[in-house]
Amino acid sequence: MLILLPYLLLLQLTAFSATPEAQITSGCPDRCGGIAIQYPFGIGTGCFRKGFEIICDRSMNRPVLAGTTKPVPVNHLSIRTAEARVMLPVAWQCFNSSDSVYAYSDGDVQFNLDEVYRISNTNNQLVVIGCNTLGYTQSQRSEGNDYDYGYYTGCMCYCNNSRSAMNGACAGVGCCRLDIPQGLTDNRMNFNVYTHKARLGYSPCDYAFLVDRSNYTFHTADLKMDINTMMPVWLDWAIRDNLTCDEAKKAAESYACVSPNSECRDSSNGLGYVCNCSMGYEGNPYIANGCTDINECERRQEYPCRGVCRNTLGSYECKCPSGSHSADPFNDPCNPNFPLAAKIATGAIGGLFIIAVAVFVSLLVKEKRKMKDYFRKNGGPIIEEVNKIKLFRKEELEQILNRNNCIGQGGFGEVYKGYIRDETHLVAVKKPKIDVKLAGQFANEVIIQSRVLHKNIVKLIGCCLEVDVPILVYEYVPNGSLDKILHDSNRVPLSLDIRLQIAAQAAKGLAYMHSEITTPILHGDVKPANILLDEDFVPKISDFGTSRMITVDENYASTIIGNWGYMDPEYVLTGLYTSKSDVYSFGVVLLELITRKKALDPDNNILLGNSLDTYTKKKRVIELIDPEIAAIGSTGIFHSLAELIVQCLSSDVDQRPEMADVAEHLQYLLK
Repeated sequence: MLILLPYLLLLQLTAFSATPEAQITSGCPDRCGGIAIQYPFGIGTGCFRKGFEIICDRSMNRPVLAGTTKPVPVNHLSIRTAEARVMLPVAWQCFNSSDSVYAYSDGDVQFNLDEVYRISNTNNQLVVIGCNTLGYTQSQRSEGNDYDYGYYTGCMCYCNNSRSAMNGACAGVGCCRLDIPQGLTDNRMNFNVYTHKARLGYSPCDYAFLVDRSNYTFHTADLKMDINTMMPVWLDWAIRDNLTCDEAKKAAESYACVSPNSECRDSSNGLGYVCNCSMGYEGNPYIANGCTDINECERRQEYPCRGVCRNTLGSYECKCPSGSHSADPFNDPCNPNFPLAAKIATGAIGGLFIIAVAVFVSLLVKEKRKMKDYFRKNGGPIIEEVNKIKLFRKEELEQILNRNNCIGQGGFGEVYKGYIRDETHLVAVKKPKIDVKLAGQFANEVIIQSRVLHKNIVKLIGCCLEVDVPILVYEYVPNGSLDKILHDSNRVPLSLDIRLQIAAQAAKGLAYMHSEITTPILHGDVKPANILLDEDFVPKISDFGTSRMITVDENYASTIIGNWGYMDPEYVLTGLYTSKSDVYSFGVVLLELITRKKALDPDNNILLGNSLDTYTKKKRVIELIDPEIAAIGSTGIFHSLAELIVQCLSSDVDQRPEMADVAEHLQYLLK
């Protein structure tokens, strides 16, 4: 209760000044913990619309919602989509040996009294975890009805024994999940009590929580989840004056859409409305003159024009220059008008043209036959049946495959960056060098890649088979490789939190390949150069070329793959590659990440031996840590990381953890 007192006092002090007519001032803070705070949200007296107060918690260096029964940390605020992403607690109840509930928490969090927030039914789901467990939500007190609350929804899960539940499966055995209705205002759960006496060893507690549906995967370790766990949840917010758009426009003194170029839209989750900038404008519709004109001519990828572009208020014009024409200058290029003299000259040389056409057709037929042969040789008939892989024509990629677009090259081949026609997102086009002996494996490997769908694995968009060496098209990852970030001369500063995030999410991607798909896949070449980072430093495992992608197949047992600095010594001795070989390589990556030293650096060629020697002889682990993070991290975290690295690099394969355990341990350290 003492923890909540500052938030409650601040709410009382500002309740009288934060009115619907409150205007933003130049003195209002506009950021907290790296998150933009835009009106109607605000920090401090007079800076927010009633119900939208934000408190900047300096101890956590992050914003929290004001007026809640418990502190609610905020990860994301958007006035464009009218959403907020927050962290909410897990509800739980635990049983003792007498089969009685000895401790519980309903996870109750009620949002502010103005009720501007609703729990998003489109982005969240309810998850219940346990064995012999019925959990359900309770939201909004209901007066004069058969039930105490206006909303109930839940599900039941069970287990026959300790082996019933399975990682990744949440369909009633150890874990169940379901969609939630519109209108939920509170995070409050309840359970029905069933016997747990025979299950205390593997399921001593019941859990229920709301969670971002794209941010949670069940693991059997969650049957013993930390009761202090917080889950990411999306909230829908709106101006909730109990008015629709039509009604709010009549109440001009409180109408929130004050920018002249803004529009009102009724809320899709509960009574109320939100404001958006009109088409052709962007900015903040909740402040005067907040929506400003978009200069479409400066954004050719979003607003195409193949002619001369001229910006107008709320739109733009696209016309061909004088002396040229186009049926659609927005999408088709402008061509010069054809003069009469040129037409006469063309007729005079018509005979020669016909001969040239005949030769051209002959060459074209020959080229098409050659392209069909390439298509068939490269496994085209098989890959055509894979719905998730797009087959590109050779001419679609030619504009990208020029020297100016090359962003990388090496023994694997060359990588180019560019836009495919009619696409708005950058792609990376890889033109690999493939050994003739491995060409027959290409179709099979593309099919395997198509089954690997995970946010921490680079997505294969498609391929081109009409060439002698198949060309691969991947999503473009802008920040390049972890190796470049760590070791380039212009290396990027990395906090301990970002490094733990990179390690934890990269481990999630490898764990997914090892244990969360029908046919497990071993990467075979885990190293910083094959871990790419997007603009938010989210890692994506890469390099699934023909010499790298390895399924659990005895045919690859004796094939030497990978990089010596990261290669499992046990594999070198036996020729047998297993999932624990990937774990070893990841251990070396983790060591590089916290020391910022190259495993293969000629001046640092004994990094691995020195690191293991320092840890095993109980020397100061802090001496190995990158000075950039050594001063800000806790000794406990570094010792825990060192212990995890030693386990991954164990010479005894059986002593190494599974990749799923590595990912879970890193996620725990990150929290």
